[in-house]
Amino acid sequence: MDSSFVAMESPNSPMHIGSVLIYNPATAPDGFVRFKDILSFMESRMRLSRTMRQRLVRVPFDLDYPYWIEDPDFDLEYHVRHIALPEPGDWRQLCIQAARIHARPLDLTRPPWEFTVVEGLDNVRGYPKGCFAFVTKVHHSAIDGMSGIDLMEAMHTLTPDVSEPEQPDDWKPEKVPGPVELLGKSYVNALLNPLKQAQVAAQAIPGVASAIKGLVAKDFRLSTDMMPPRTRFNRSISAHRVVEGCCFDLAEFKSVRSLHEGAKVNDVALAVVGGALHKYLTAKGDLPKGTMTAMAPISVRAKGEKGDMGNQVSAMVAPLGTHISDPAERLAYVYGQTSNSKAMTNAVGARRMTEVSKVNPLFYMALGAQLFNRVSLAHRFAMPFNTVVTNVPGPPVHIYSAGARLESMALSLICLTEGLGLAHVVQSYVDEAYISFTACRTIMPDPEFYAQCIQDGFDELLAAARAAEEKPARKPKTRQTGEKFAKSAGKAKAKAMPRAKSPAKSASASAKPAKQKAPAKRRPAEATRKTKGSNAKETD
Repeated sequence: MDSSFVAMESPNSPMHIGSVLIYNPATAPDGFVRFKDILSFMESRMRLSRTMRQRLVRVPFDLDYPYWIEDPDFDLEYHVRHIALPEPGDWRQLCIQAARIHARPLDLTRPPWEFTVVEGLDNVRGYPKGCFAFVTKVHHSAIDGMSGIDLMEAMHTLTPDVSEPEQPDDWKPEKVPGPVELLGKSYVNALLNPLKQAQVAAQAIPGVASAIKGLVAKDFRLSTDMMPPRTRFNRSISAHRVVEGCCFDLAEFKSVRSLHEGAKVNDVALAVVGGALHKYLTAKGDLPKGTMTAMAPISVRAKGEKGDMGNQVSAMVAPLGTHISDPAERLAYVYGQTSNSKAMTNAVGARRMTEVSKVNPLFYMALGAQLFNRVSLAHRFAMPFNTVVTNVPGPPVHIYSAGARLESMALSLICLTEGLGLAHVVQSYVDEAYISFTACRTIMPDPEFYAQCIQDGFDELLAAARAAEEKPARKPKTRQTGEKFAKSAGKAKAKAMPRAKSPAKSASASAKPAKQKAPAKRRPAEATRKTKGSNAKETD
């Protein structure tokens, strides 16, 4: 799977992920952080992450999977950059700068990551002056969502203390293997690969049998809702990006689960995205009749693999209910569909699906990826899903880097591929939840409007959940009164009584509560953040 991200790399589809992290230096020694302090802090903690000093070595003609080696030419100052926003230094400028940084491919002849320190955030509302940001980029071949959290842990501490870790740094660089050595390794692996394929095929048989058994027993069903419609997001993409997102109160986000019994936070996130797409495409006059679908990654990383390089993920297809306007009905629909998809994935075995990808010959994988990208086949073939919605839990407590407190995981950035022009990341940090999106700039030229659609989609779900909680319970004596009246009326009189005027039904109808008025819409999340470290609120 790691190799597939390398094979899919192209100028229009750089395959890295990242984030925009905002820090408050008030907690650091002397109340400020210099760029050289950040460099020194990172250098002292390189030993805690295998990702930071390893680079890829590709086999000639992609005859075998790339190899990871310890980079003999590692240069920290190449990977950590420093810029400042021009005045006024507001949220929109930060998003534009982050999108530009994210659109540039990484140099895969070096360790595949970059951190850009961004200063000049003095007019980003909700944060005190003096804050700075990290715009991070890490190639997807090196990390998935869970190993990315481990990378965050290596670059952060639980207190403002900036002392060095106690364990010694025993890192040693390696020699870069030459073409002859790499071709020799690829020859050996080519001989062993049929045996590996046979082993994986044997391991896959129980999963296939389990899937057939589950289908016969109706543990899950095959639905046409899994077939995505063609949308404006599913065509060839450009090399340019836009990024935006919304911030929510985590407790409020979780409270929406009460709208449907058994719903999870992930179901709420999918329903919010479904509502946002419904609003956005309705405004564009481009809403498909059927539901749009999302690819939802599933981590299959074992506990002992937390620090390992690369990806251990599978995926399921989740219908988003974009064809449903009512938020409560949409959440119920999403819950039903995701439960069905989870049952199907569990039957086959998510881990087995991941293992199968490890024995595919890279030459054909790379050839297929390049053909798909360069011939623009996205215009001719339907994608298996319309967008991506990935959920990555963040730290539940405040963390620090170089003594500065991480105030917000403001945006999460994700890679796009040919035929997939919009992707979302759902993340949490302390008491906040974030829904961020990355889109092709030519496909979505108005990211602020889509961010407002996300905010409105959540506000509708929250209003529906609050209305359901305030709805008075129906009194049980209403039905009993109707039943007693029917019994005492006699058979003849009961037959003559019109069904529409049954006392039981009349009483039930009269017991319905008045329609709740939805609360007023909140202002956009970026404009409503409380000022950190102060009791005052900023005004426009």
